[in-house]
Amino acid sequence: MGTSITNKNEQVDFLKTRLNMFLDVLDAIDPEEAELEDIDRLIEMIDDIESKCNEFKHRDE
Repeated sequence: MGTSITNKNEQVDFLKTRLNMFLDVLDAIDPEEAELEDIDRLIEMIDDIESKCNEFKHRDE
């Protein structure tokens, strides 16, 4: 496991990277051929980003 990100700028950069990865995956999916597993993976990615946001928020308190 990596070290904790406590610097606010590093936290924002981390979240930006994750969001860009999500957008790349979203762009790569063909809506006509998307399967349930593809949608599940997108939901999982959003859940991971949300979890990280909450983790970062609680580090600042």
